[in-house]
Amino acid sequence: MQASSVDGQILAVRISLAAVMTALVAVTTFVTRVPNAMGGYFNFGDVAIFAVALALGPVIGGFAGGVGSALSDAIGFPAFVIPTLVIKGIEGLLAGLISNRKSLYRDILAVFVGGGFMIVGYFLVELFLPGWGLGPALTELPGNVLQIVGGGLIGIPVAQLVRRRLPPILRQE
Repeated sequence: MQASSVDGQILAVRISLAAVMTALVAVTTFVTRVPNAMGGYFNFGDVAIFAVALALGPVIGGFAGGVGSALSDAIGFPAFVIPTLVIKGIEGLLAGLISNRKSLYRDILAVFVGGGFMIVGYFLVELFLPGWGLGPALTELPGNVLQIVGGGLIGIPVAQLVRRRLPPILRQE
């Protein structure tokens, strides 16, 4: 088989993986919504974002994290669609960039940095979003921190399992 044919097949598989992982993030975020008093919601979408980013890298992690989460926000939380696209996309991108897909310590650092970006990003959006402000933004912080902790505690082991089962050609980014 020629190299260009193999490259095309790998690209097709990676595009397919990006689409499926985007749907996974969207469904995980949507199905696990727990509304809070401030008008936002707690969810387990970060589990999927971290699992995808740590297993498949920054491109698929960033795309699935941003687009999948934004699709979920489009149903019921339209004011957050664009901020979510950016914040969750960068969260997945950072986690995928920092993880070397080999080291637990790098995975933990990836969750810490990507999750930290998410926490700060939403705090700033909520701080300046009309109808929100400092009080509501501060009230949302514990839930966002809990999302990241849960996302890391579940997402890292899931990513490790997925990485062990990926064909060698898909393990590299």
